[in-house]
Amino acid sequence: MSAARTMMSQNVAKDRIVTKFPQAFHPDATPYQKMNFHPKVKAACTDNKTGRVGLKICKAVLVGDVSVGKTSLVNRFCHDVFDRDYKATIGVDFEVEKFSLLNVPFTLQIWDTAGQERFKCIAASYYRGANVTIVVFDLSDESSLANVARWMDDAAGNSSDPIKFVVGTKKDLVSPAAFESIEQNAVEIANSLGAEFWAVSSKTGENVKEFFFRAVALTFEAAILREIDTSSDGPTKQIGNDLIKVDNENVFERRSKKNPLAKCCDM
Repeated sequence: MSAARTMMSQNVAKDRIVTKFPQAFHPDATPYQKMNFHPKVKAACTDNKTGRVGLKICKAVLVGDVSVGKTSLVNRFCHDVFDRDYKATIGVDFEVEKFSLLNVPFTLQIWDTAGQERFKCIAASYYRGANVTIVVFDLSDESSLANVARWMDDAAGNSSDPIKFVVGTKKDLVSPAAFESIEQNAVEIANSLGAEFWAVSSKTGENVKEFFFRAVALTFEAAILREIDTSSDGPTKQIGNDLIKVDNENVFERRSKKNPLAKCCDM
């Protein structure tokens, strides 16, 4: 491992290190039949052919109805906290998490978008270029599941073949019988959308870390394989120089602007 990669790996928290491929929530509820890292990916990472440090970025976008638990899901994973008091997201919130996959530094950008219709105009501008599209619904509110297909079409339609997930939150609020019923419907919808289904609880933390690790691993592997295939068609080059292209132009400038919603939304 290069000195730069060693330094980056040392800056990653111990609970953000991925050495084994995370499994799906249910084998019949995913189009991504992956159980292990591809041998080519393992070889590329082992041989230190994954390019320059700092260019491995994954952009994940969370969408869904109001109050389904998008922000709680993000807060549980990023900060290991759960706030019982509901606070609606205004526009878009932004988090960054650093990982190490097979000793390769990897960054996850998490874009938590507002579910309110009046903020949809600004939130939609952040869908573009997402590597991962996550549609969130409330397991205790079946009406939110009915809107999953529309959210997926809006968000995934602005990106080029993203990894897709349908995530049911608030698992702690439903009985086993109620969960079995809504899970069946959710799996059918997820399968029809070419998405992987997960059920989580932000309150208890159940499946939250496992879900995000799965999302990161799938995106990392797909990008590495794409780079390997591209490099094999032309002159030899380091894999990973342009690992994942994301539309994060002026991201920090956007976050610092005052009232970024004023021009398109009535506050």
